Formats: sequence, C-alpha cells, structure tokens
Amino acid sequence: MPKTKIIFMGTPDFAVPALKALAARKNFHISLVVTQPDRPKGRGKKLAVSPVKAAALELGLDLFQPDKINTQKDLATLADCNPDYFVVVAFGQILSLEVLDIPKKYPVNIHGSLLPKYRGAAPIQASILNMDKDTGITTMVMDTGMDTGDMLLKSKTPISVNDTAQDLHDRLAQIGADLILETIDALEENRIKPIPQDHEKATYVKMLKKSDGKIDWSLENKNICAHINAMTPWPGAFSSLNDRYIKIFKIIESEESTGKEPGMVFCCDKEGIHVSCGKKSVIIKELMGSSGKRLLADAFLRGHNLLPGTRFDY
Repeated sequence: MPKTKIIFMGTPDFAVPALKALAARKNFHISLVVTQPDRPKGRGKKLAVSPVKAAALELGLDLFQPDKINTQKDLATLADCNPDYFVVVAFGQILSLEVLDIPKKYPVNIHGSLLPKYRGAAPIQASILNMDKDTGITTMVMDTGMDTGDMLLKSKTPISVNDTAQDLHDRLAQIGADLILETIDALEENRIKPIPQDHEKATYVKMLKKSDGKIDWSLENKNICAHINAMTPWPGAFSSLNDRYIKIFKIIESEESTGKEPGMVFCCDKEGIHVSCGKKSVIIKELMGSSGKRLLADAFLRGHNLLPGTRFDY
C-alpha cells in the first residue's frame, strides 16, 4: 500500500511534536520539511537553526529553507514532491493560492485555539489573558485568509488559574501532534468533511510586542495575575520600581483591600511582596531585578531595601 506523502512546514518549538509524530508513522512519508532560514541570534548574532530544522536533521529528513516560499522556483521544488498533504504549524510565511493548490488532497493547518475564536498570531496568550475556562487545537484546511479555512477536527483542554503561556504552549503542542494524526487518518478514510467557520463569531489577536508585557496595576488582581501568566515567558511581564526595570514571573491573588494607590507595596513578609491593585491586591512570589536572576521574593528582598510605601509605576 503506498504511503501518504506529506510536506511539513513549521519553524518554532510548537511545531516539533507534530513533526515527530508524523515521522513516526510507518504509513506516512515526510517527503520534505520546510522551515525558515537560519537567523542571527543572541549577542554574538551567530546563525541559529530553527527547532524544526534541528528535529528534521535528527530524524534524517530532507530540508528546504526558502527566503520567500511563493517564488516560481520554490513552487517547483514543492510540486516535485507530489504531496498528498501539507501540514503547516507556525511556519512564519504566508502561502499563496498557488502554493496551497499543490497538495493532491489538502493543505492542513494546526492552530492553537478553538476556531473561529482567536484567529491570528497569539491565541495561547489571548486565552489566558481573557481568563477563558478552556482552549484547544483546531485542524483546518488552509486558504489565503488569516485562519479562515474550513475546520476539520478540534480538541479541548482546560486552562487553570496557574497556567502560564509556556505551560499551555507545551500542552497544546502535544495535543496538536495527536490531533494531526487523527485528522490525516480520518481524511484518508473519508470519515470527516471540512466544515466552514462561522465568520461572524471570529475574533482576532495580534502578534505580541515587548511593550505588551507592561503591568497595569490599576486592574483588578485577577486580571493582573492573568496578564502575568499570559506574558510568561515572552514578552515577559514587567514594571518599574524606583526607576529600575523589574520582571515579574509569579504572583498570587489576595483578598486584602488596602485602599492604597495601585502599584503600592504595603507589606513585605515571608509570603512575598504585597502590592495594592485597582481592586484587591496581589502577592509577588518570583521576580527579577537588575541582577538578571529569577529570584523568590525573600531572596530578592535580602538584596533590596524595599519599604512599604514604595510604588510600582503603571
């Protein structure tokens, strides 16, 4: 029986579990892995390979790293593989209609939300920021719109109040790996048909910027906790204290209402650093100052003379 031929397109860590899952299936053949070109990274600006490239090399798969995938030359490279499917996961380039028409069956995308909710670049962070009860993965047939294609399968996962974007990213990456296997199997066996999205219910989320990490202490404490979780690990939640940049990794809600100005430190004890919010308060448990080291609150306080009445800017 001939194997199902797949061209895999992806770049970041989020795409790696899906690539490995597909490569492990004996009835699938990954004819090509397409990923972004190596990019300068770090202070030394040395060229760094993408996580997908590293995984493909480990698996012994053929690689293709086009600068712009929609050129006629690159179209020919993809078409020569004669794929049944594309599987696309956070590739990082927009695919033209000519490219999307190459697979004999479908170009399939793995998206990190329950579409049509949170189309766009930062669905994981949006689900935490908005304090949703659950989120998930949607597999869909790609078209030229921004996550507008017909849906195939969905898989849900609950979001806890302690989940950071990194926690949810890792969980969804594995869910996506499982769901793409189920999706391709179902398509091959004609057990599912693409279902159009309800475009009137669509919401969009933009790519995050560094400035999105700034904490607004005038918000209610639960919103501040959600914001910090959503911004961890990137772009990172931050504030300034006595003109010093402070990155905050973990806080917990407190029911204490002080009536003090938002951002005001009103107590430092063994529990952590207590800060007044627009409504109620929070206790900072982990943070990082100018040392560049992530510290528990008590370790931070040993190196900083932080007195009640000091205020975080907002």
